[in-house]
Amino acid sequence: MPFFASLKSAPFRYGLLLAMLVLAVSPDAQAQSFCASDGQPRQVALMERFINADCGDCWSDPATPVPGKNAVALDWVIPGNQGDDAPLSAVATRDALSRLEALKKSVPVKTTTARHAIKGIQGARLRVAHGLPVSGYLGASIELRPISSAARQPLTAWLALVETLPVGLEGSPVERNLVRNVLMRTWDGRKQLSKDEQNRLFESRSMNIAPAASPDRLRVIGWVEDAQGRVLLAAQSRCAVP
Repeated sequence: MPFFASLKSAPFRYGLLLAMLVLAVSPDAQAQSFCASDGQPRQVALMERFINADCGDCWSDPATPVPGKNAVALDWVIPGNQGDDAPLSAVATRDALSRLEALKKSVPVKTTTARHAIKGIQGARLRVAHGLPVSGYLGASIELRPISSAARQPLTAWLALVETLPVGLEGSPVERNLVRNVLMRTWDGRKQLSKDEQNRLFESRSMNIAPAASPDRLRVIGWVEDAQGRVLLAAQSRCAVP
C-alpha cells in the first residue's frame, strides 16, 4: 500500500508518557534509552520546506532544495483547500500554518522554502533529546545552557518531532524530516535565577506521536530564535547505532 494511503487508513493511538521524560532529559540515563544531540556537529543553517497538501506532485519534485553541509531541513505539509481529499492530507498539520504565521509567510499554492543562517549565541549551547516511544507518546526536551550574557534576551524555543523518511519514499528525491508534532515556548533569558535554579533554560514535554508514524524513524529537531525571528542556535538528535 502506498505510504500516504496507508496513513489515512491507520487507527489513532492514545496513551500517556511519564517516566520516559526522565530518560529524555538525563545525560546519565543508559545510552539505549534516549537519543540526543550530544556529539553532533554545530548546525550552521536551518532550511524549512513547506508543501501545500493539495500539490501531490510537489513531494516528488526533482527541484526540491537540499540543505548544505552541517545544515538541517524540516518538511512541513500544510492543510490544503481539498481537505481530506488532498493528496498529502494524511501528513498535513495545522502546526505548519502556525509556523508560516510566525515567519510572516502566506500559504503557498504549491511550495515555499525558508532559509535561516544560524547566528549563534556566544557562550551558550543548545541540546535536544528524546526518550523511547511509549503508548503513542514520546518524551522530548530542549535545553539552552548556560545562560551566558549573550543569551540574556527574549527567546522563542521550537522543538519539532519529526519522522525521517528516506530518499525515494513516494518518489521523494531527498531525505525528508516530516514534522509530526511541535512544541513552542517563550523563554526570557533576562530573568534572574535563584541560587537553587540551574543556569539553563529548559522545557520537556510528552509529545503525541501522529497516527501511522514509524516510531523507529522519529527524532527531534530544535532551534531558538530571538525577538526578531532570527535563528540563533539549532540542534538535532541522533540515535547511537546499537
